[in-house]
Amino acid sequence: MQLVAVQLDTRWHDKRANHEKVRALLGETAIEPGAMIVLGEMFATGFSLEVDTIAENDTHETAAFLAELAREHRATVVGGAVTRDKNTGKGRNEALVFDAEGDEIARYCKMHPVSFLGELDCYVKGDRVVTFGWGDAKVSPLICYDLRFPEAFRIAVRGGTEVLVVIASWPAKRHAHWLNLAVARAIENQCYVVAVNRTGDDPNHTHVGGTRIIDFRGDVLADAGSNERVITAKADLAALRAYRQEVPVLTDMRDDLK
Repeated sequence: MQLVAVQLDTRWHDKRANHEKVRALLGETAIEPGAMIVLGEMFATGFSLEVDTIAENDTHETAAFLAELAREHRATVVGGAVTRDKNTGKGRNEALVFDAEGDEIARYCKMHPVSFLGELDCYVKGDRVVTFGWGDAKVSPLICYDLRFPEAFRIAVRGGTEVLVVIASWPAKRHAHWLNLAVARAIENQCYVVAVNRTGDDPNHTHVGGTRIIDFRGDVLADAGSNERVITAKADLAALRAYRQEVPVLTDMRDDLK
């Protein structure tokens, strides 16, 4: 099963331009039917606190683009977008998931907005881990700052997840944390991790990429470096399941500790 990760140099607040950049990058990539394509956090706008400017409007333009992309490539597609919370009027920083028919099959809201960057003032907190099916695998998407909270990943794995997707706009000044934490989440949960970051500058931050596909042992199968590009790798679920039997870390987890 093919994993496809798109590392984008996002144009600030320009959805149409970013949609076209993604389409062009994927057009240069050999994508297998049934693959999973992963795009970054707020990939169509950049990570922004200007909810009124970037939130999906009545035409749901980014959702419609992701659905079209899924149908075009006969693939599952995961990508970040901002929607409105009906109760508070704040934004929802979400990962939207579409199957190969272009139907939405999952929607995850970031559980940990970054308080020290002001995200919590503009966006609501998600309240649950989400899992969706990809072939016979279970996948859980998480977003950026969630990577610092291993308990969220543990909940996903306890629910049967074998592939963890982390979409991000992780800044350059904490880049080492991004690289190390993504590998840690793969090792401790014996999962594939598709960690998709952006590259390039926005008005507030510099990003240096580091999009990676990591296997269940913590080995890096593909690394995008700092350039705008697409990377791919194969997920071998039979090997993952055999490894979990050989090194039964997950079965040794304890539920009785406080």
